Amino acid sequence: MAYGPDRKRPRRFKALSLSRLIPNVATLMGMCAGLTSIRFAMQDHWEAAVTAILIAGIIDGLDGRLARMLNASSRFGAELDSLSDFVCFGVAPALLMYFWSLHQLGPIGWALCLLFAVCMSLRLARFNTQMLGEPEMPTWAYRFFTGVPAPAAAALSMWPMVLSFQFGAYVFNSPFITAPYIVLIAVLMVSRMPTFSFKKVKVPRAWVLPLMLAFGASVAFLVSSPWLTLSVIAGVYFATFFFSFRSYRRMGVEQQQRQDEPEEEEDLGQPDDDPEDGLNRVHQN
Repeated sequence: MAYGPDRKRPRRFKALSLSRLIPNVATLMGMCAGLTSIRFAMQDHWEAAVTAILIAGIIDGLDGRLARMLNASSRFGAELDSLSDFVCFGVAPALLMYFWSLHQLGPIGWALCLLFAVCMSLRLARFNTQMLGEPEMPTWAYRFFTGVPAPAAAALSMWPMVLSFQFGAYVFNSPFITAPYIVLIAVLMVSRMPTFSFKKVKVPRAWVLPLMLAFGASVAFLVSSPWLTLSVIAGVYFATFFFSFRSYRRMGVEQQQRQDEPEEEEDLGQPDDDPEDGLNRVHQN
């Protein structure tokens, strides 16, 4: 077929290697796990529903690393990952809590379900835009998240359900407990509270072996008593909010002190025009 000077050849798409598709395939698998959890919830298979969302969280933590390892990062993959996060960690946990407990409140329960999903979408949008229009943060600030990250918020939102698996649903299933709790998690997602980014935490050499032993023990307890172990992990993560806030505040104060030191040195290096006038000012203060 001949093409004239004014006609362009159809654009040909480059073939992609299979390795560059692996991260996107993993993201789709995580999305399918999140959607499957909704199906389990509709059938009252609560333990399977929670497990499916936890699997989606594990996959979400791996697909980004796979993309970097295989040099397969792309704008398409980033958008797909964001959509998967909204489904798995925004829609699925909200529906689980609605089917399990919040439906007892009628329209109010559904409104709280929508609130959680909306806050998740706002958090993901804020994260994806990288906080446009705000000043550049110092290096140490990248050790923290702003608010509770999406996978952690999804896991925390199901904490009453996980506790009910271990201790019974007589108390934890009450909508008067789950309703304010789901609002708390939704607010923490979009809040400005600093939370630790464990991916960038540096472990001292002396703590490497104890940390590995603690991790091995956690896996053993997770296999033998999964719901109790997950409940303890959630409680420990809640406790880290206090320490992350203190650490963030301390680093901010230290940075401010370092910025103020040169100004104080400059002031000390400039003599008074009139020594007697300077002495008078000291006595007046």
